[in-house]
This record gives sequence, C-alpha cells and structure tokens, in this order.
Amino acid sequence: MDIKNLANQSLNFVIKRIIEVSGVVISITGILLFISLITYSPEDPNFIFPDNTEIQNVLGFKGSFVSDIFIQSLGLISMLIPISLFFTGINIVRSKQIFTIIENLFYVILYSIFGSLYFSSFYKNSFWLPVNGNGGFIGNYLENTFLVSIINLNKTFSFYVLFIIIVSIFLISINFKLSYLSNSLKNIFKFIIKKKYVNKISEKTHSLNDNQEVDEVTTPVQENLPFEQKIEKHKITKNKFILPSINLLKIPNKKEKEKSLNNNSVESDFLEKILLDFGVEGKIKKVSQGPVVTLNEFEPAAGVKVSKIINLSEDIARNTSSESARISTIPGRNTIGIELPNSSRENVYLSEILSHSDFSKKEMKLPIALGKNISGDPIIGDLASMPHLLIAGTTGSGKSVCINTIILSLLYRHTPEKCKFILIDPKMLELSTYEDVPHLLCPVITKPKKAASVLGWVVKEMENRYRLMTKKGVRNIDGYNSKHSLSMPYIVVIVDEMSDLMLVAGKEIENYIQKLSQMARAAGIHIIMATQRPSVDVITGTIKANFPTRISFQVTSKIDSRTILGEQGAEQLLGKGDMLFMTSANRMIRIHGPFVSENEIEKINNYLRTQAEPDYVDEILNYVDEKEIGENKSESGEKDDLYQAAIDIIKLDKKASTSYLQRKLQIGYNRAARIMDMMESEGIVSKANHVGKREILK
Repeated sequence: MDIKNLANQSLNFVIKRIIEVSGVVISITGILLFISLITYSPEDPNFIFPDNTEIQNVLGFKGSFVSDIFIQSLGLISMLIPISLFFTGINIVRSKQIFTIIENLFYVILYSIFGSLYFSSFYKNSFWLPVNGNGGFIGNYLENTFLVSIINLNKTFSFYVLFIIIVSIFLISINFKLSYLSNSLKNIFKFIIKKKYVNKISEKTHSLNDNQEVDEVTTPVQENLPFEQKIEKHKITKNKFILPSINLLKIPNKKEKEKSLNNNSVESDFLEKILLDFGVEGKIKKVSQGPVVTLNEFEPAAGVKVSKIINLSEDIARNTSSESARISTIPGRNTIGIELPNSSRENVYLSEILSHSDFSKKEMKLPIALGKNISGDPIIGDLASMPHLLIAGTTGSGKSVCINTIILSLLYRHTPEKCKFILIDPKMLELSTYEDVPHLLCPVITKPKKAASVLGWVVKEMENRYRLMTKKGVRNIDGYNSKHSLSMPYIVVIVDEMSDLMLVAGKEIENYIQKLSQMARAAGIHIIMATQRPSVDVITGTIKANFPTRISFQVTSKIDSRTILGEQGAEQLLGKGDMLFMTSANRMIRIHGPFVSENEIEKINNYLRTQAEPDYVDEILNYVDEKEIGENKSESGEKDDLYQAAIDIIKLDKKASTSYLQRKLQIGYNRAARIMDMMESEGIVSKANHVGKREILK
C-alpha cells in the first residue's frame, strides 16, 4: 500500500474526529450558557458588583458572571444565542465543516444587534433587569444615538420589520428550512397512520394465535430466500425510499467547460513531420479532442507496416515533449490512432455522466458511469450485460475512485429492494465509508478468510435462485421477477483487493469465482474484482477466461498490460483516471474516469442512511463463522456458563437464532454461535435451514 496514500487517509480521519469533537464542545457550551442565562439573578456577583456573596445561578460564580455580561449588554435577545450555539455544533458534526461556526457567528452578531434594539425600543419596562433594561446597554445606545428618529417615524411598521428580520436571521443561524418542518409534520402523520394500521394487524394476529385449532398446519410452506426474510418491513418502507439527488455531487461550472474547449494538443502538421523524420509517410485525416488526450487518426502511405509505427511510440513522445504516446489500430478503419496528452486535463465529474439521458434508459439494468471517451462523449456500461468486471491498476492510477463511481452509479439508480451489495475490503480503507448503507446484505468484510466463506455463501445463494427459477419455468432473474410478486434483488459483489485474498485462500477463492463467473449472470449476481498487482498468480488463466470485460488503469510494465488486457498499451496511460476499457467483444476503448471526492461520497451515504436502515441477512454471518465455530467447539467440549440461560431464553421467547442470543445475553457472536451449536447437538433446536432459521424441538 502506498505510504503517502495511507498517511492522507489517516490525516483525514484525525481531522474529521477533531471537527466532530469541536462540534460537540460548541453544543455543550450552548447548553451551559442557556442554563446560566435562565438562572440569572441581578443580585448575583457580576462585573459591576463582584463582592456579592450569595449566588443563585446554578453554574456558580462563573455562570453568574457570564450571564450578567450577556444580559446587561444585549438584554433578552441573548436567550437565543445558546440555541444558535447548540445547533451550530450539531451542524458541524453532521457536515464535518468547522468553518460553519464563522458563518453562524456573523448571523448571531447580526440578530443580537437588531434584537437588543427591538427590546430596547418596544419593551422599555424591565421585567427583571433593573440596570440596562430589556435591550441592554447596546440596545439603549443604538436607540438613543442612531435610530430613535427612524423608529418614532412609524412605530408599528418598525415593530414588525425588526421582528421579521430577527426571526429570519435566527432561523438561518440554526440552519432551519421550511422543508424540514413540512417533512417532519408529514412523517409524524404517516407514523400515526402506520401505528394504527400495525395495531389492527397485530390484533388480528393475536386472535388467530388464541385459536388452538390453527396449530396443526399440513399445507407445505414455500421456502424463502434470504432477501425475503423481512419482506413485510420492506412493504411498509418501499414507497418511502427516495433516490439521492444529483445536487449532492459537484457540478462543473462554465469556466471549466470553456477552458476544456481551448485545450490544445500537438499540431497535426508537426506530428506528420516527426513521423516523416523516422521514414513514415502519411497524412493526419482527423483530430478528436477528449478530456485528457487528443486522438490523431493517421493514414500511412502504401507499404508502411503498422508495427513500425507502433514501435515509434516512445520516439514520438520524446519529440512532442509529451508524457507518453499511445499508438494502436482503429477497428473498422484504415487509419492508425496516435493518442497524445492535452496541454491541460479536463476534470470529468460524476454528475455529468449520471445526468446523461443514457443513464436512465430502461434497457440499462445495472448502469455504471465509466467516464468520457476520446471524443468527450459519456460512456455508460451495463453491468448486467458484461456480466462481471475485472479492474487493475497501480496505486494512484484511479482504481479506487473507479470502484466508488461504480457503486454510486448503482446507488443512484436502484433502491435497496432492487439491488444489494456485498463489499469485501481487505485493505480496510476504501469501502468502509459505505458501512450501514441500506443496500448492504452484510457489514463490509475486511478479513480475507471470511471473504472466502462469503463467496461460498454467494455460490449457495446462486444455486438457490436457480432452483426457484426452475420451479417457475423461467431462465433468468428478469423472467422470475415478472412472474413473482416478491422480486429478487440484483446482488453485486465487489472485491477491492484480489491479491490479498489469493494469498490466504487462492484455490478456494478461484473455485468460487469460477462458478460465479460462469453461472451467476442469469441469477442476477455480478462480481467486480480489483487488484493493484495484475500478475499471473493473482489474475489466473481461469479468472481471466471468465472475465471478458476488463478495465486497466496505468500499470508499471508491458507484461502487466498483457496480463490484464492481452496486449500492451496500459503502461502508456497517464494515471489519475485514464483507463483502457475492454468490452466483452474484445474491443478496446480509452476512457477518462470521473472523479468523486470523499466529501461527496460521505454526503450521499449519510443521505441514504436517513432513508432506511440496512437489513442484514443473518445467514451470511452464520456462513462466515461456520469454520470458526467448529474450531472453537473442538478446542473445548465444556458447556458455556450461560448455556442454561440461553435455553431458557429460547424456550420463553420462542426464537432460536444466534444473533438473538447475542443481543439478549450481550455476548460476542462466536460465543453465541457455539452455544447454539451445542443446543443443536443435544437436539434442543433443529439444524439451520437455508435461510438460517431453526425450530425449537424440546
């Protein structure tokens, strides 16, 4: 792993935690200030009469001193200041932006000045402020010095204008929006309706349970898949889920677009002269400018070998003072493409690709934003037709950003009921930001050994889906969903670093991937694998043969390029999102991937977390820890101290699951699983079925 990249990640983590702590401190300060103000007494020690002995303020001498400064200087309006501080701290924790306090401080000063003037002018009779009145000495000064003539001109008008100004600025200072109020009222109303509806259903359910004749049921029950375990919950929340807005992503401004239009590369006449110097005659027929490189379509003279021109790539790069030059044939044309970098790069934003009309086409089942091609046109791929994707590239080449754009593309298109993710991140850095996103089937997997077991579960899930599709007489997931009321979601498995997994369980991983890559497409399961070490021991022949669609970012050598793409050229890429995309038809396209920042990713994930909670499938966790349970059992044959308590809980609550024991007994997963395994061996509970459910036998 790149040390510089790790240092940046660590620094960002520390900065975010410092900002969060600062926000909490500001909120606590607001609470303490509010307590000191509401317990203020004019008889307490203060900066005018510091010798008073009796202190009535809850926060003691410091509270009386601080509250006296605010009350005597600003008056009653100072009661709003701690509220602004409290919400400022909350907003800092949410947005991770410490500079919010500067903006809010300006608003606090503004409404404090207007407020002190307001109370000084229209509420002169002091309730409990004998010294400077309800507006404080600042309000008195403003009224007497500057604004007495203006206020006296039309008191009624001045009263309402000042009141509206104060309220408006105060609401801005606490980041209040009318949409928040309307949404809150709407959610409260929906909650009341839903509560009544659920109560009616529960009453009917209890009445059925009380009838003893219903206990004996002989009708066979259809087996449910893991995604059907909590379908009733999804029926209630299904219509609530709103996909994220494009406004959460950065949108390019006009200046950047104008700059890209003026971005020039090497003149075609100069390029022809360079080629002629090396004995290659021909003509530049067409020039296409892209965001990063410019494509010069060169038509060589008769008798000139293509291999001779391709071997001149390094010489052309040197003579044009370019970082690199990539030369390749153009399928279907008699010209050769000479790709040279532009004088300056154009930034490609994810919002540009997602807002394109192709992204929302119904034909696209799983659209992923890849970037812009050499002509500057957006390229959007369909993962469903690929059906799997292999990504390779060195550190800093844009591989991780590409994975993020793929994930965000699917999050922008599908709700959790339509698409689920299994994220495997042995590096423990790149994908951890997606923790608790509602689209996840299980928490982010970081241990390579567990990753192998998870892939085993995916194979099992694929086989279950095929059995169900066979019963329905359909050939793929789309046919099943069209005939079944409970639709199957797509499952996208993303592995961020393949080499770490291959080191731990290479043969096992390879077998699972081979099965999935050959059969999982029709079941709606797709794999995206990435590695920064595209060697033959990581990308084996079996894996390579079953992943026809591949992406290569900048690699270190021609050998690595041939390993991932089957030909050289990836070593001449420019890095930072510059890629070669090989389609399933073995066609090569040069694309520059969009950039998405950590801040944008975090905003989108935070939004998704507010929409729904993740609905994890317990069976995946059971499958992950299956081997560990066996090892722990063999190590110790003694019964757990909590074994009898666990039996009592299961018999009393009529629930037999590892996760339930874990919650009730407040123990770790391994210990709860070991207890459950002992119960199974003694015949207290049945063996877990394919969805992880058990029956209580004794």
